[in-house]
Amino acid sequence: MKKELSQQESETLFNILKSRFEKNMHRHEGIDWDQVQKRLEINPEKSWSIYQMELTGGEPDVVGFEEDGGYVFCDFAAETPKGRRSVCYDHEALESRKTHKPKNSAMGMAEEMGIELMTEEQYLKLQLYGKLDTKTSSWLATPSEIRQLGGAIFGDWRFGRVFIYHNGADSYYGVRGFRGIIRV
Repeated sequence: MKKELSQQESETLFNILKSRFEKNMHRHEGIDWDQVQKRLEINPEKSWSIYQMELTGGEPDVVGFEEDGGYVFCDFAAETPKGRRSVCYDHEALESRKTHKPKNSAMGMAEEMGIELMTEEQYLKLQLYGKLDTKTSSWLATPSEIRQLGGAIFGDWRFGRVFIYHNGADSYYGVRGFRGIIRV
């Protein structure tokens, strides 16, 4: 699959990202949009991935700066992205379901999109920017010792705080999806 945007798609994406960036300066103080756009322009495959985040309802925005000069984008949609819901955790969980299989898994979709699932630590930091997942929940990158036991973790915001829970990795719900993160 071609993982490159057309000129029009790039322009559309950059306009959306720039507008979101300027409206939410508290997420990326000290970061200059022009430098972010330059980094995106020289990494077309990463721009494609961020475009996929946007298309699936993630509302990606810059959340940080890496020592190597890169930028970190993650999903800031109020609820887990609509285009990434009703998925179990990973391919193994998907294959283990005998009936009522979801169409995909969170890990499978993330890989196809070229992004990663947020870790528990990243999710907790994300929640400092506002109450997210108040009606939904998001699968999180699960430590191998939990996954080996058949489980996976997810998070949400309820009762004035962030909760991190566990569930069988093969479970899926209409309100559970995943949030992504990508370094550019």
